Amino acid sequence: MEKLKEIRTKKGYTYKQMANFLNISKAFYWQIENGNRTLTYKMAVKIASIFNKKPDSLFYEEFKNKD
Repeated sequence: MEKLKEIRTKKGYTYKQMANFLNISKAFYWQIENGNRTLTYKMAVKIASIFNKKPDSLFYEEFKNKD
């Protein structure tokens, strides 16, 4: 999820900080960002809210390109 990684690094957040915001483990967040774990809609909403964005603006292209 390149866009997610890009926005996270632009904001200066680490994997650990994102995991803390989401109340998940660092490893779990890393797996989401690197496409090794399925992203649920609920988690997409939580992640997008950290960046004051809508989930579609972060994740739509990723899912569209899988079809």
